[in-house]
Amino acid sequence: MGIIDKLNKDFESRVRLGIMSILIVNEWIDFTEMKTILSITDGNLASHSTALEKAQYIEIKKEFVGKKPKTSYRVTDLGRAAFKEHLNSLEKLMKF
Repeated sequence: MGIIDKLNKDFESRVRLGIMSILIVNEWIDFTEMKTILSITDGNLASHSTALEKAQYIEIKKEFVGKKPKTSYRVTDLGRAAFKEHLNSLEKLMKF
């Protein structure tokens, strides 16, 4: 298996790469803040975060604060390990 084969297809999208990068350095981040940082639409964030959740790379928490719904995200241990492996593979490619 070559180095390129070790890159994780779940992180190929720039949006997913952005989501994971933000979550690696933050314990929890809410929907609005994530959307603002990445400058993406509600639907774009929702679809990519759902895909990462299905892969068990992130956790999505939905709650009410007062009467307003609040969605927050955090990276899972599996997600942290998978993303670190992905970054390590990218670094190895950059050495060639």
